[in-house]
Amino acid sequence: MPSTSTMPITPDAPTLSRPARSPAPRSVPPVADSTGGASSVAVLELVDRAREALLEACHSNGTTERYALAQLGALRAATALVANRISTRRRSARRDVWTTLVAGVPELTEWAEFFALTSARGASAERGRAHLTAREADDLVRQAEMFLELVLSRLGLPMYTPLPGYVSPLRRP
Repeated sequence: MPSTSTMPITPDAPTLSRPARSPAPRSVPPVADSTGGASSVAVLELVDRAREALLEACHSNGTTERYALAQLGALRAATALVANRISTRRRSARRDVWTTLVAGVPELTEWAEFFALTSARGASAERGRAHLTAREADDLVRQAEMFLELVLSRLGLPMYTPLPGYVSPLRRP
């Protein structure tokens, strides 16, 4: 049974217990799957890191930070699917993960286009050229969670506990 660690959010906020991350087993060397994609260990690590980014987004008090962390969670989930589904020969050209996802998993084109747009919007906000609302940040967390669930389903992995109970309120500027 994995150990749990308690992560305080703010001095007066409830705490969240979650399993501590354990490193990938060293005794079993990573092996490429039958499609020529990345190892199972690497894919599971990406999925785990996607979930962690979404949990971090839920605990973030800043709108831009929450938005960026939600985007990062979606990006890591997409990378896990690309790594699992698309052989290294097909991934060798330098393309962003959203373009690669469309090429390898065309049924996810709408998701890829959506997250490519949110990525550009988030980058503009980080440079001070756009203003993100709390609603946009919270909506992106929900969309990224839905996308992660879709990726988990495509990878044949179990779903996680939904995130809404973990969301902290955003600070007003």
